[in-house]
Amino acid sequence: MAVYWCTEVIPLAVTSLMPVVFFPLLGVQSSKSVCLQYLNDTNMLFVGGLIVAISVEQWNLHKRIALRVLLILGVKPALLMLGFMVVTAFLSMWISNTATTAMMVPIVQAVLDQMDNTEYDVTMMEQATGQTSTVIELEEKNASDPTSVHGKSLLSSELILLRTRGEEGGKMRKRICKGMTLCVCYAASIGGTATLTGTGPNMVLKGQMNQLYPNNNDVVNFASWFGFAFPNMILMLILAWLWLQCSFMGLNFKKSWGCGTERTAKEKAAYNVLKAEMKKLGPISYAEFNVLLMFVLLVLLWFSRHPGFVKGWATSLFPEGEKYITDSAPAVFIALLLFILPANKPKFIGWNPSISDPEQTEEDIKKPFLSAPLLDWNVVQRKMPWSIVLLLGGGFALADASANSGLSAWLGHQMTPLGSIPPWAIATVLSLIIAVFTECTSNVATATLFLPVFSSMAASVKIHPLYVMLPGTLSASFAFMLPVATPPNAIVFSYGHIRVLDMVRSGIVMNIIGVFCVTLAINTWGRPMFELDTFPSWANSTTNQ
Repeated sequence: MAVYWCTEVIPLAVTSLMPVVFFPLLGVQSSKSVCLQYLNDTNMLFVGGLIVAISVEQWNLHKRIALRVLLILGVKPALLMLGFMVVTAFLSMWISNTATTAMMVPIVQAVLDQMDNTEYDVTMMEQATGQTSTVIELEEKNASDPTSVHGKSLLSSELILLRTRGEEGGKMRKRICKGMTLCVCYAASIGGTATLTGTGPNMVLKGQMNQLYPNNNDVVNFASWFGFAFPNMILMLILAWLWLQCSFMGLNFKKSWGCGTERTAKEKAAYNVLKAEMKKLGPISYAEFNVLLMFVLLVLLWFSRHPGFVKGWATSLFPEGEKYITDSAPAVFIALLLFILPANKPKFIGWNPSISDPEQTEEDIKKPFLSAPLLDWNVVQRKMPWSIVLLLGGGFALADASANSGLSAWLGHQMTPLGSIPPWAIATVLSLIIAVFTECTSNVATATLFLPVFSSMAASVKIHPLYVMLPGTLSASFAFMLPVATPPNAIVFSYGHIRVLDMVRSGIVMNIIGVFCVTLAINTWGRPMFELDTFPSWANSTTNQ
């Protein structure tokens, strides 16, 4: 399956179905227990989260948030790039990285085009006035100083200088274009790591933890993951922004930040584009407000279910809630509400359709008095990435079988020599390996292949499983180098501003930044959060099997 996933000879989701056929045939596991893995608790959480994300997309709420933030942050080149990155990262925490990128790149494109057009107009005007003034000056000079023979040659050299300045501007524009579009796909990948439902690999970790360590006291949940990964995301985002600034725009702080300088025509143009886009959206509608409310409610439910430092609602409101309720319950609850709540304000007046109106068809008359719900199943059917759901399922089936058949224990046993290396070095090396591997394989498939191996290795070396699994999971999202590495990269690449070489060049440094941040996170705030210095009692279960 690993070979098929890496080479994509058949679609990823189809490869994921192999365990259903081959495990029963080869006597590894019964069909019943294999098939149970395909829609387990983690997958339901993923589906619930995706349905909420689809409703946000459906009502264009993500575009409104994006434009609002960009208008607040301002349009100086450096701040504009930061704005694009912050918005993209924030949105991809909640909706899929691909959808976020697909929405942001056209906005970036519109802003850049408008800036280009304005710059072109301004340059043409400047060049016209500049050339005439130069000619006049030189003619005056010649008149006052008849001995000067250099007049003519001086004139031509001045014109050449103006022309080269125009060309330099063009090159700079191209570089800014590259930087602005690249920052979107990078920010989407970085942002996805911050929440448990933000991207596939995080869900794989959650599922594998439940699978391999059934009584792990729900150590990886929405709140604990957010507490660990969110600061890491902020750090990565800032470093990525500085790196893209350096490599594409040059670090000229006065020019890029423009403290106290006047807005140029270019910046005004960019601002006007954003303003016009915002105007197109009109005032916030009843449906958008409802979706926003549901979205905020879901996030609050996730955070307050089992916060760790106080009793969550699961324990206080329901007997034995901690044992029964996981993060998937609130996700599916909000998804249900989205199919029930109306998209328009309900009318409370007596309602009688005018039968006399010949235009009204029978269908119109039959229409219910209540409005359509916020979400329609057809929309969900169309936009839901079912392939990822199957991919996660196939991964869980593999992990379950490798634990039960003793493959995990054997693999772990082979890795005992690693015990002599300090744990932080193991974690860093593994992060690097995964960061390279994920460039040519799907992120979810990478996490699926490596996490069970890491867990068995941790058991044999007697270090906390999360100490290697957390960096591994985060590194699976660091697909920065190739257009094929992850869908956001492909979307950005398809707009044609970037060559593969540009992406590889920026991506190598991005990978190093990523691995550095993860190593830092796991060795500083990650330690006390997950008690990574101890070998937990629940991790012993795999070695006993």
